[in-house]
Amino acid sequence: MDVDGWILAYPSTNVNGLRYHRIVAVKQLPVLRERGACCDLPDVDQRWAEDTTALMKALADPTRLTMMASLWKTNTPICICDFTAGLGLTQPTISHHMAKLKEAGLVDSEKRGIWVYYRLRAKLAPSTRRVLAQLIA
Repeated sequence: MDVDGWILAYPSTNVNGLRYHRIVAVKQLPVLRERGACCDLPDVDQRWAEDTTALMKALADPTRLTMMASLWKTNTPICICDFTAGLGLTQPTISHHMAKLKEAGLVDSEKRGIWVYYRLRAKLAPSTRRVLAQLIA
């Protein structure tokens, strides 16, 4: 029964085989918030989120982060042979990691004879440079 927003309930209790009835008044409160409908999320640029995700995925490997730090700290391109010797990894493994960094737009390469030399991409986005500076500094 609903009386001025109050619901009268008739719960029963069994004690020693006897049933006791009592009337309890329960106030029905209004729903102030529905799940997932309280407020809108702030606008986030989807392109920024995708670009940043690609950057984070490319850097989320110790070998790739080490390679990026090496390229960040030098002014000259680094030969793949120097990465293989310095990191103790095979040429195919280094090439795999460099391919990931190239896909993310972080490095450029040039072939000199039989060797490939890598350097940071000259025109990195300012936001990418800030992230790298914070990670590698």
